[in-house]
Amino acid sequence: MDFRFTPEEEAFRDEIREFLRKELPPNWEEMFDVETAEGSDAQWDFALQFQRKLAKRRWLALAWPPEYGGMGAPIMHQVIFNEEMAYNRAPLAFNMGVAWVGPALMIYGTDWQKQRFLPAIASGEEIWCTLYSEPGAGSDLASLQTRAVLEGDEWVINGQKIWTTYAHRADWGYLAARTDPDAPKHKGISVFLVPMKAPGITVQPLINMAGQHGFNQVFFDNVRIPKDYLVGEVNRGWYQVAVALDFERSSISGVARSQRLWEDLIGFARQERWLTSNRPQVRLRLAEIGVEIEVGKYLSYRVASLQQAGKIPNYEASIAKLYSSELGQRLARTGMQLLGLYGQLHSRSPWTRLKGRIERYYLTSVAETIGGGTSEVQRNVIATRGLGLPRG
Repeated sequence: MDFRFTPEEEAFRDEIREFLRKELPPNWEEMFDVETAEGSDAQWDFALQFQRKLAKRRWLALAWPPEYGGMGAPIMHQVIFNEEMAYNRAPLAFNMGVAWVGPALMIYGTDWQKQRFLPAIASGEEIWCTLYSEPGAGSDLASLQTRAVLEGDEWVINGQKIWTTYAHRADWGYLAARTDPDAPKHKGISVFLVPMKAPGITVQPLINMAGQHGFNQVFFDNVRIPKDYLVGEVNRGWYQVAVALDFERSSISGVARSQRLWEDLIGFARQERWLTSNRPQVRLRLAEIGVEIEVGKYLSYRVASLQQAGKIPNYEASIAKLYSSELGQRLARTGMQLLGLYGQLHSRSPWTRLKGRIERYYLTSVAETIGGGTSEVQRNVIATRGLGLPRG
């Protein structure tokens, strides 16, 4: 196995870095106070403008076929792009349409759905959210109860979703709903494309422990959508959701973000030598985190190599997701250990260190082992599908 990137791939990485130097202010996050509605709206507008610059270069969906707005680039080019965007803290975290909705549509969508939705995703014109989790169906997602009933040429949807990231910003939702309540729970689910401004949809905010509005709960009250907004086969949606989740879990972005924050910590520890001079345990943890980042990076590259070979990763994606999310939490704890009481300070504090990133990341990293499938779910996937062990 050759762990080196090709000269062409390295040249593409340099091109991305040059673009970011020109188009992304180094401290762009500090321009907005996202704990206020005005600051959050301003940051969102900035992110949309930035994404459209990427879309003009056809970079948002690099590996997609040109007819859908991509460049037909190799998967490794997409990996390099994702890695550089995450490392440089570019505003792309909400791009679910490119990350997994689009790839799922390429597999299961009709020709009309592909032609209608994929170019709009690749151009950054339409933003998507994922409508999976419910108050009684999180890790056990197949227990979902939101109903979709076919009446003539329309599906009528009733129910509730929760923890829907950016539902208040999205134009479209990728919805999993029950279409056969009498079937076994894994075999009565279908997937739909839902316009988020449709009559009967109500979005209510959920503020996380870091004071940010990213999550929402969404209510469906007799929401009607056209019959052809069904994706794939009726009652086969569980398998489509599983494939989409594999795309979600396979990204290099989490490891790249960890590497950037780890480098920030290393740089700060070199400047403030008193933080580690008499604390060998902290020095050792920082060294261990560096090793773990390298491991996480190559786990993600493994997933990409499978995709490059035309395969759909399954347990391999769960390994990468599990390791990356738990690595993020270990890094956050190590940052707190290094900074001590300084690590608890909000970015607004005049005594804060590293611009308050440790305090923010320590709070937001809690969700990393929950969103996209909990660590327990990932371990079950690895055990049953990777190791062939019987279900408990």
